[in-house]
Amino acid sequence: MSIGEFVKTADFKSEKHVPVIVVPEGIKAGEPFVVEVSVGKEIPHPNTTEHFISWISLYFKPAEGPVINLGRFEYSAHGEAAAGANQGPAYAEPVSTCKIKLEKAGTLIATSYCNIHGLWEGSAEVTF
Repeated sequence: MSIGEFVKTADFKSEKHVPVIVVPEGIKAGEPFVVEVSVGKEIPHPNTTEHFISWISLYFKPAEGPVINLGRFEYSAHGEAAAGANQGPAYAEPVSTCKIKLEKAGTLIATSYCNIHGLWEGSAEVTF
């Protein structure tokens, strides 16, 4: 059995759990740029105490070479409170940005984890 058997993917326009990677146009090799990763871009994810995205991880796979872990974003506030579920003062939306610099073209890959629906994957090609 492999973890890959459990990772789901779909078109983010029709499935709220797929992580979306936004890469700006006109990036150049060796120059930093801001990349955004999110879940629920087209169809909002509920983000409640009972149903939430725990984290998104971002990786880079150059055309040649191993996969590189660029970062991981944790989302900890989902409306929980002593008063009860969804009564809390804070909710963390699963949207994050980071600045990266790539020397080679390749593929950015994001994985996310929903506490109910498991592991999901999305990707974006990077060209110069």
